[in-house]
Amino acid sequence: MVILQRTAVLWLVLMLICIVGHTKAEAISEKQEIEVGRSVAKEVEKHYGLVQDNALQARVQKIGMSLVAVCDRPKLPYTFKVLNSKEVNAFAAPGGFIYIFKGLVELMPSDEELAGVMAHELGHVVKRHSVHQEEKNQFWLAMELLAALKGQGLAAEAIREIAMPAYSREDEREADSLGFIYVLRAGYNPYSTLLSMKKLSETEQPYDYGLYADHPETQLRIKAINKYLSDSKIYPQVKELDSGAAQVVEGEWNLPVLYTENNGYKPIYRAYFAAGNLYLIRRLPDYNVDKYILDSDGDNVTVYYEDKAVITLTIQDAAGQNMNLMDFAGLYIERLKSWSH
Repeated sequence: MVILQRTAVLWLVLMLICIVGHTKAEAISEKQEIEVGRSVAKEVEKHYGLVQDNALQARVQKIGMSLVAVCDRPKLPYTFKVLNSKEVNAFAAPGGFIYIFKGLVELMPSDEELAGVMAHELGHVVKRHSVHQEEKNQFWLAMELLAALKGQGLAAEAIREIAMPAYSREDEREADSLGFIYVLRAGYNPYSTLLSMKKLSETEQPYDYGLYADHPETQLRIKAINKYLSDSKIYPQVKELDSGAAQVVEGEWNLPVLYTENNGYKPIYRAYFAAGNLYLIRRLPDYNVDKYILDSDGDNVTVYYEDKAVITLTIQDAAGQNMNLMDFAGLYIERLKSWSH
């Protein structure tokens, strides 16, 4: 059982009473929202603990603040931290206190994947979804908090209910939309939101992203993100083949098929990374096809555009085309030079 400090509980009770007594979240001021979030953050950190890795914490904060810089509510006292738990999860407390769990970082080691998740959580903060919960739920929590204020203590599960509320489908879809926008504005791989959602939908551990609620809803949200990509004219696209292989395509143009997993990433994820990298590269003002180069580490070959990695190719990829690795990599360069978007 986790005991909340009297001041923290009082703030939480005041917020919840305001919600119960009013039908509009605007009844709760931004100052109240921040104070409540700060109190929740303190208890969450006490309960889970933070990962003792300064480099990781700084990296996550940097990713988060790059998204804040392009969001529609940038002046909150945002913090982005990693909690010391193997749980695959992330959440946003009121007022801009955003957390990801160590288990999620291990599942999604790249900045792009983390940006996709963190942008979604940022969307919840921007739209104040945590102060738009159903009255009956808030009333129940208010009773729990009042009990704690009287010295009975607040169970860890109650803290979890406050920090990680069950958002409505409308809230989740709105956070998806904003997350996609913020990822794009911040200059991350435009497929980041889709990639992170698809990856989470495949994990066996439930995640409070709304994805695990029911499979049809998950697929509808993925379909919606694909529409955002199409409407935003993101190119090239990714085609998943029946065999589990994947290919980067645009119209009649394509890159050779990716057949195998590499470094923990399935072909479809590798293709998303490559397609997103190419989208960003093609938008450079001095784009020049002669800047594509190859670099080998003795086992694999990475295609670069100047110093930016496009994709790493494996012997298994080459074998799928009945080619040796260097010839296969050379074919990639040829196809990239013929790409005329």
